Amino acid sequence: MYEEPDEHPQERPTDPTQKAREKADELRINAEICAIFEGPQKFDAELQFAGDDLARDVQRRIARLEKQKLFESPILPPAAAKESAELLAMPESKELSTSDYHTLRRPGELMMIRWLRGEEVDMFYERMQAHLDVALGEFKQEERDALEWKKDEQTLAYLDALDKIEVKMADRYLRDLIRRHNLFVLSTITADEMDILHLCDFVMGMPAADVVGAASAPPTEDPTEQDRAWFFRMFSLRGVVEGVERMCFFTYMQKAEDTFESE
Repeated sequence: MYEEPDEHPQERPTDPTQKAREKADELRINAEICAIFEGPQKFDAELQFAGDDLARDVQRRIARLEKQKLFESPILPPAAAKESAELLAMPESKELSTSDYHTLRRPGELMMIRWLRGEEVDMFYERMQAHLDVALGEFKQEERDALEWKKDEQTLAYLDALDKIEVKMADRYLRDLIRRHNLFVLSTITADEMDILHLCDFVMGMPAADVVGAASAPPTEDPTEQDRAWFFRMFSLRGVVEGVERMCFFTYMQKAEDTFESE
């Protein structure tokens, strides 16, 4: 992901604990994205053509659920239970594969839907935690190697706060609450400029042309940052339906330049 230009550098966090937490949050989001999109590279998941009707149906359902969600919590209200369950059970009702990515491509635009159920959900949590543990461990060591020599109070407090950070991804995803109380949870990740080559080549293990289409993919030689930048928004719906734990990830992406032109 590209970072937004820092127009107010004085607003960067100076509190050591806050600085450490913000870096951990960045690594947590990266771990989540890797676990969601690594299917083609790690589990032989395929890209399936979704069809306009299916993609638009899922998009509309996600939009209705998002409108019902309270701002301060990802837990959906009881009134959203029926639609949440229908969406999570769609692989059975529509005879769709799980683990694969059901996609609808248009010039400069991509919708992608992935369902997981049962053991696939277990594996997802294992992979997401593993991605975070590796990244956070490496970052902690890199920061200590680079900064510990300074010995000033602020730096040592930051390194100490960083060392103490432990993130359990299942807790962040409210997995235990979902299973114990039969809740439905919807959360969102948004990035104004996602590096499409990083997502496709590195995470998915596929050429960008195979994912977004040859006409929309960055040029193969010397792509600019603008060529690589896509608006990215991903919704994660989780819940238990008919005694089976399930997930649905709906992702909408659009070339950043197209987004700017339409505003």
